[in-house]
Amino acid sequence: MTRSTHDEPVTGRPGRFWHRLEDGRIQCDLCPRFCKLRAGQRGLCFVRGSDGEDILLTTYGRSSGFCIDPIEKKPLNHFLPGTPVLSFGTAGCNLACKFCQNWDISKSREFDRLMDEAAPETIAHAAKAYGCRSVAFTYNDPVIFHEYAMDVAAACHDEDIRTVAVTAGYVTPEPRAEFYRAMDAANVDLKGFTERFYREICGAELEAVKETLAYIRHETRTWLEITTLLIPGENDSNAEIDALTRWIADALGPEVPLHFTAFHPDWRMLDRPPTPPATLTRARAIATANGLAYVYTGNIHDPKGQSTYCPGCRRLVIGRDGYVITEWHLKDGACTSCGHAVPGQFESRPGEWGARRQPVRLANFAA
Repeated sequence: MTRSTHDEPVTGRPGRFWHRLEDGRIQCDLCPRFCKLRAGQRGLCFVRGSDGEDILLTTYGRSSGFCIDPIEKKPLNHFLPGTPVLSFGTAGCNLACKFCQNWDISKSREFDRLMDEAAPETIAHAAKAYGCRSVAFTYNDPVIFHEYAMDVAAACHDEDIRTVAVTAGYVTPEPRAEFYRAMDAANVDLKGFTERFYREICGAELEAVKETLAYIRHETRTWLEITTLLIPGENDSNAEIDALTRWIADALGPEVPLHFTAFHPDWRMLDRPPTPPATLTRARAIATANGLAYVYTGNIHDPKGQSTYCPGCRRLVIGRDGYVITEWHLKDGACTSCGHAVPGQFESRPGEWGARRQPVRLANFAA
């Protein structure tokens, strides 16, 4: 695979998870791409590169922006519902998805887009000051800014702020273990369920993502939810949805929440139509028939598909209209009608953040 080169020397914070090859190149071991780099070269993610002596993270402490979002936008429906989450990303990505919905950030090669500089302690202090219950590493994949994410997570936990990863799950075992020890919740994109889709559309491998999902579910305390973006003609067939949802039920368990979300034409897939709402409804029905207890729809207006129902009595326990919570029938994490426990991390009352999206600057929150 061709590696990126850059006219300027690679500079940044020394990174981890690499080793030197016999021919003098440095191999990055953070993700399954295993980029092999000479001095001045960058990996496919573009933000990790070699100066000849180390792998450097060029985006440490730099962000494409900070925003307070509803936690349901991540999407996480069973993790502190209704609360605000301070969200940020950096630049670059270790996948090459043709349909990327955040391509201006994840595909960025212009580092002047990284306007906000923030030390880990500054982010934690700002989250607390704004009343956010958590901080989310999102917009681009936090795997590639591992060292920065770990330092931010530690600072957040010192302030009793929880941490959330929004990720494609494309990471090798050693950094994966460290990463998820520091994450309180994660939403992992399971982008499709064929190797063809991952190889041709995402430039990655499905099996590595399945391994990450199984690891999170069975080896960590990280709360897990999954998102699959359904693209017309690519990964939306009944057979693929059936296979995907059966695997989740069998390998991860029926209580893992799954979000089917709607595609809109973007990046290098402008020739595809938007996902019809009926496709998401169909996918939700297939998943429910395969035993999944919590299946949601996203990127469309569908209060029924976005609300949470008790698997015991089928009554509504959390009503939602988009990102707004309209009803709450939980007590101590259980259905108030029948007492069936609903998995997740819930407080006694939902937050009241609603659907607001509030961009913020961190200049006034220096640690």
